[in-house]
Amino acid sequence: MQSCLRIFKSLEESRDEIIDLQRELTARVALGPENGGSGEHEKAGYVKRLLEALKPDFLEEVDAPDERVEAGYRPNLLAVWNGAERQSSTWVLSHSDIVPPGDLALWQGDPYKIRVAGDRIYGRGVEDNQHGIVSSYLAVKAVLKEGSRPPRGIALAIVADEETGSGMGLQYVLSNRRDLFRMDDMIVVPDFGNEEGTMIEVAEKSMLWLRFTLLGKQCHASTPGNGRNTLRGAAHLIVALDRLKESFPGQNDLFTPTNSTFEPTKVEANVPNVNTIPGRDVFYLDCRVLPEVSLDHVIRECEAISQEIGSALGLEIKVDIVTRNDAALPTPADAPVVKALSEAIKEVTGKDARPTGIGGGTVAAFFRKAGLPVAVWSTLTETIHQPNEYCLISNIIADSKMLARLFIAP
Repeated sequence: MQSCLRIFKSLEESRDEIIDLQRELTARVALGPENGGSGEHEKAGYVKRLLEALKPDFLEEVDAPDERVEAGYRPNLLAVWNGAERQSSTWVLSHSDIVPPGDLALWQGDPYKIRVAGDRIYGRGVEDNQHGIVSSYLAVKAVLKEGSRPPRGIALAIVADEETGSGMGLQYVLSNRRDLFRMDDMIVVPDFGNEEGTMIEVAEKSMLWLRFTLLGKQCHASTPGNGRNTLRGAAHLIVALDRLKESFPGQNDLFTPTNSTFEPTKVEANVPNVNTIPGRDVFYLDCRVLPEVSLDHVIRECEAISQEIGSALGLEIKVDIVTRNDAALPTPADAPVVKALSEAIKEVTGKDARPTGIGGGTVAAFFRKAGLPVAVWSTLTETIHQPNEYCLISNIIADSKMLARLFIAP
């Protein structure tokens, strides 16, 4: 108990270090090539130096080849400090890549230079997912400072490519170093949660991204009878796709929201001028589907609706799958990692946590598909992917305490 109190006290005094770490991480822009960046190489190099200073028993960089970035690869870091009694480890996995800042006019400063205002640190990536990187690093550092090895091993993973599918990140790691993860390991992914830190994500909906390409005939806007307007077709089709809510009305109380969702999102540019009727339009549908619903059924329904609208308006409509992730089996609510995390949250904050499901996709899905129990948890401000993204220093301190408590648990 005294050891735990000393660790907590050390973490409570880490404000300046948190700010310094966030400053260095934010300045090392880690955008994937799909988002116009050069990858995570510089950021991962900085984190690797931090980990090396903590003298892990095992440190490996698993590089996923990627000719699109200057370094030629996407770095994934794995570090392990052996336990005193058990072969199993408590893993915390964070991701190094970020999303673009979007419209810079909406930011109150440079997204890649942090701004500190009281308890808040502003900057792109400070919450998603540098919050996880910093809190887990500080927890490991504080535990090691005590000098005695905890029963289980302590392990950190910092992976690439989470924001664009994880093909160069956790998926690549599991394909090449699955042997590093054991069935009795406890795995925590600090990449989703709520403001109270009481949400333990144990299940995810299936994720399906569809692209709808409408082909018609371009013409001058003053003679619409000479063409077939694909923008009008897209509008009709978007409205018609609302029928998916009626076709798949199921509810599951594990999730928030409890239903499947089908939302039109991105629209590609068509004609550059006002007085031309477009002959090609493209838009996307983001589907977050309850695990008990077949994605094949959803796709067939989308194709049927597209055929109906296309026939009515004289358009050809193609439906293509951009991303498909069928839901894995949930982590059991009584899994050791869920129980241990719940106990740590109760001890540190006095709050009762509960297992839940989400519609968003996280890298935890790949652990679950590999048969590894995992819990997703963090204390978040819910500003991820927004302009003026910020994290709370107090949340990072609280989360580092809970992770430290998890590391030293018997």
